[in-house]
Amino acid sequence: MLKTQFPHASRLIFGCMGLGGNWSHQPYTKADLNLATQAVEQALSSGITVFDHADIYTHGNAEKVFADVLSNQPDWRENMIIQSKCGIRFEDNQGPKRYDFSPQWISASVEGILSRLNIDHLDVLLLHRPDPLADLPAVAECLTRLHQEGKFGYLGVSNMHWYQIDALNKLLPFPVIANQLEMSLGYRDWVEEGICTNSPHNSQNGYTPGTLEYCQQQGVQLQAWAPLAQGKYSGNGDADCPTSKLVSELATSYGVSREAIVLGWLMRHPAGIQPVIGTTNAQRIAACAEAETLTLSREHWYQLFESARGQEVP
Repeated sequence: MLKTQFPHASRLIFGCMGLGGNWSHQPYTKADLNLATQAVEQALSSGITVFDHADIYTHGNAEKVFADVLSNQPDWRENMIIQSKCGIRFEDNQGPKRYDFSPQWISASVEGILSRLNIDHLDVLLLHRPDPLADLPAVAECLTRLHQEGKFGYLGVSNMHWYQIDALNKLLPFPVIANQLEMSLGYRDWVEEGICTNSPHNSQNGYTPGTLEYCQQQGVQLQAWAPLAQGKYSGNGDADCPTSKLVSELATSYGVSREAIVLGWLMRHPAGIQPVIGTTNAQRIAACAEAETLTLSREHWYQLFESARGQEVP
């Protein structure tokens, strides 16, 4: 659990991808700053202390507007754990969209992140997506230097298999403490892989066997991106969907929001998964935060799972 490093870490993470306006390369507006301020304030008021960035979010504007929010409310920083990701490069005049774990790019990215956020160090730095051309010893040397220079406190990764994390861990003098993956009631491969042994259901499974168990055994915090499955079962999908109806029924029964039921399904797992919520709507942030008070029964967890997969378990 992230609480090993940060005792004040919340179970929910506020994902900052929606801050800073759109992805048009235009400067963010006063309205964007107001929205970011309201969203961050609501997140903190709801007990959320972990804030997730990436250098590519709204082409850097998400980090810039976040810095403006903190400039206007400097006391808020004391209660925050700030993490950001690097390693994805969009198409530019040098080449196509690509992943870049070269020491030069990692170093420049970290400096850019710190500059945009206007802070002297990141609590957690995450490598965003695996780079097939990564020279792992050189990556480890670069990360070790940046860590020694105080640029970041802890290292995490995103979208990595267990064996990729293990390869990094064997080269670093400090452990990888987090892995951010897509996990939700709508994207269930991480559960299906473990229950469909000797089953044709696993033939199309995209989840690498052992990743969940490795992270649990090695103390790697699992963080779930897109944990609400784009609101598929909590208001943005087909209202006549059986799982949406079940979510609504359970929300009424438990006295919580539909978002809390969907997030609570993830959080019921003993791996201690931290959902990364991406909404900037204050009401939905508060609705998501209700998941912290919820413990689904085993029966309701399986009922949701069976409904979402469309058939009973094997």
